[in-house]
Amino acid sequence: MVNKVSNAEAIKITSSSERESRLSKTDIGKISDAMGEAEWYAKERIDALNVYYRTPMPTVSDEAWRRTDIRSVDWEKFALGTVEAKNDNGMGNVPDHLLKPLVGDQHGGQIVISGAQVIQESLDNDASDKGVVFADFFSATNNHGELFAKYISKIVNVSDGKHAAMAGALVDQGVFVYVPAGVNVKAPLHSVLWLDGRAHFSRVVIVVENGGSLTYVHELASDSGNSEQLHAGTVEVFVGDNAELKFVELQSLSENCYHFSHEKSQVGRDGRLDWVFSAIGSKITKSFLDLDLVGEGAWGRMSGFYFAAGKQHMDHDTQQNHRAEGQTSDLLFKGALRDESRSVWQGMINVEPGAQKTDGFQANRNLLLAKGARADSIPGLEIQADDVRCTHAATISRLEEEHLFYLMSRGIEYEEARKVVVDGFFDPIMERIPFDGVRGRLKESVVDKMA
Repeated sequence: MVNKVSNAEAIKITSSSERESRLSKTDIGKISDAMGEAEWYAKERIDALNVYYRTPMPTVSDEAWRRTDIRSVDWEKFALGTVEAKNDNGMGNVPDHLLKPLVGDQHGGQIVISGAQVIQESLDNDASDKGVVFADFFSATNNHGELFAKYISKIVNVSDGKHAAMAGALVDQGVFVYVPAGVNVKAPLHSVLWLDGRAHFSRVVIVVENGGSLTYVHELASDSGNSEQLHAGTVEVFVGDNAELKFVELQSLSENCYHFSHEKSQVGRDGRLDWVFSAIGSKITKSFLDLDLVGEGAWGRMSGFYFAAGKQHMDHDTQQNHRAEGQTSDLLFKGALRDESRSVWQGMINVEPGAQKTDGFQANRNLLLAKGARADSIPGLEIQADDVRCTHAATISRLEEEHLFYLMSRGIEYEEARKVVVDGFFDPIMERIPFDGVRGRLKESVVDKMA
């Protein structure tokens, strides 16, 4: 087992609503120097900065953002491009429970990042000897530059949106996972990005080459302090021909954090992607999640779990794109909402002309636990082939008093009865998750949200 600890020089770039669009190449160069990244990515930053200049901040006039208003974000508060690193070799303030295995009894490798500092980076010898790469962002730019450059920005382009360009120009950490062709990574990999500063920008790239297989858990989290935070990130997932990836994303950010992400996956011929996604934290979330099936017989499943309370606002925009014959996609997103929280889910199944024999399904189910809570659910189909089976469904319902009365008539207290009903609501999502540790974490979050 190889362990590594690295430190990054701290550098701050101030920002205001006026300065936001005037970040200079010199500013970006200072970030590159501070992080010690390879020259090739320093050039990528400048390209992303130029896109950032040209791209307007989204507004409610844009269709994708019509239900998510970010005018309340005070950009002046955030030091865009801040790199904040701790100089100790401990775990900083990363909670112990985030470091425990969620899949199996132990990790095959673990990366722990606090702020911009790599606290731990490990990979077992079996995977390392087979050519597996599991590295933090800046180690990857330096030690695996040619390989890393082959994949980054190929699925999620910095031109995909203002926040994608922001992440490309200002990235202060991330993860690169690479599994060579034919390699089966037996033990799961696990990474934790802990946000301990005011603004952070991350990029994650996962590659499973033809015939390979991997289980990977990635966590994005921060504490519940009172200070507002900003996170913008990208996630790119490549699953090759006959390859298999089980990918679990857990988001438990502070309820004072603004979170923006662009995430896309690409699945090759007869490849399989099982993508589990959870959102518990953040003040405002806007996530674009795309499943792109490109090879014949490709299979993809997306399972989403979210629970909002207070005035949290969670907006998930999903795409299931079928581009070849005999493909299958299956999406189920379920969410519960308390207090005055709000959720938005907008989904689309797109079937291209050559994608005959497609089997596509999407469903969004919402449970409102308070009169002030609101959910918007907008499924959609774009079918350009004539031999397909595509269906969608969306429901928004309130907690049934009859169900509560039934449980209470059998001696269960009111609050416990509510928990039982909510737990039952989420059960279909839990059944889709093949990992006891992940199910346990999500069940704990339900208990916390109901408290």
